[in-house]
Amino acid sequence: MSGNEFQIFINVLLANNFVLAMFLGLCPFLGVSGRLDTAFPMGLATTFVMVVASLCAYGLNVLLTAMHLEFLRLISYIVIIASAVQLVEMVLKKYSPGLFRALGIYLPLITTNCAVLGVALFQTSREYSLTQSLTFSLGGGMGFTLALVLMASVRERLKLSQVPGLVQGTALSLMLGGILSLSFMGFAGLGG
Repeated sequence: MSGNEFQIFINVLLANNFVLAMFLGLCPFLGVSGRLDTAFPMGLATTFVMVVASLCAYGLNVLLTAMHLEFLRLISYIVIIASAVQLVEMVLKKYSPGLFRALGIYLPLITTNCAVLGVALFQTSREYSLTQSLTFSLGGGMGFTLALVLMASVRERLKLSQVPGLVQGTALSLMLGGILSLSFMGFAGLGG
């Protein structure tokens, strides 16, 4: 990995984390992060979809640009993302039905996860090369997984604590998300 790719990776992993800095993908962040055993696999599934979507978006962008059909980018990216999510769903349903049931509605919602679409759109607008696009999507997926795992870890720990009734549930989740977001602002100068 060259210096530029490493900079892109660190930037999207920490400094410009899709969830904690750009606030993309908040639905699964708040919905699946209740337990660590569902948060980590959801992060991996999203990472896989991000990488597939990124690689396909790169190829599609080259093709659409050569044919002067740039206006079809968005709809093409959505079709790619939906197809990758279907692939993940079929594999999980076949090989891990328990995890498939545990992820529930959040698994098909990867299709509408703005972080996944953001990867394709950001890499296209920044005119990344193939290796840069792959690095960007991998870093973005790992950053998404990191945010989910951190949130799930804190939420599981809080289940063992006495929390005042006033802040239990959604209020506590939103406060935790805000605190995690503030802590990731400390990485603001990292990665260029």
